[in-house]
Amino acid sequence: MTAPLDLDQLQSFCAIADCGSFTEAARRVNKTQSAVSMQIKRLEERLGHSLLARDGRGVTLTVHGEALYARARKMLRTNAEILDHFSDGDLSGSIRFGVPDDYAVRLLPVILSSFQRTHPKIAVDVACMASEELLTGMRAGRYDLIVFTQGTDQNFGELFRTEKMFWVASHGGRALASEPLAIACGPQCCIWRKDAQEALDRTGKDYRIAYTSSNATAISSAVLSDLAVGFLPESALQPGMRVVNDDQGLPRLGDAQIALMRASHAYGGIYDALANHIVQSMGNLDVPRQSDAAE
Repeated sequence: MTAPLDLDQLQSFCAIADCGSFTEAARRVNKTQSAVSMQIKRLEERLGHSLLARDGRGVTLTVHGEALYARARKMLRTNAEILDHFSDGDLSGSIRFGVPDDYAVRLLPVILSSFQRTHPKIAVDVACMASEELLTGMRAGRYDLIVFTQGTDQNFGELFRTEKMFWVASHGGRALASEPLAIACGPQCCIWRKDAQEALDRTGKDYRIAYTSSNATAISSAVLSDLAVGFLPESALQPGMRVVNDDQGLPRLGDAQIALMRASHAYGGIYDALANHIVQSMGNLDVPRQSDAAE
């Protein structure tokens, strides 16, 4: 009978894939770099294929490494679920959690306050910033879990919610009538900005980027102050904003896809407790849409 794969080797492999470095991966799995290198050598010998490619910029997955990565993650998750099933201990510890501030203003206080009531021994350290920064931070090992907006060429996020995107303006404001159209949005790396600009370009709408910020509160303030028109997912709409009707000459936007990403160690225990709470709370969230103002 064929012996099963070594989970410890798979853990080290996933850590390398996550950060692109043997040195950093060794730190994450609490081993020496030579021990991690030996684990990968044995894993490659066992599977009969090279899994990692080393170059001057770091370490990347080969085709066979790509095929192994998602499967290895599943095995690590199943292992954590089995251990949880037979564990009687109280959940306690700390989690480094990142979330885009687009969702932080309205949703985060409600979600995390309810989590703390049910899991008082788990401390959640929260960072709010743009999705691209969160993904970079995840690769650097700064987070255990992040919520992010998909559309950034990430293959291993767990998509759990899709929302309509809306053009928004200030009630009674004049920004919607500006020519060229004044827009408030995130930086160039923002997937929502890219989608909005591509949609405007397809329709030939004349516009200018009048207000740029990586802070969602600042963008919302620009819209509410009638400095510009913006675009937001349904859960980020705020009182005082008017959803622009489809007949106002602005193109329809693609949906916002919200996903969860974990570090390779962040399965089971406290991590599943928070991840499941977020997915359940946001995935089933019924967000009342703001009323459209009459023209």
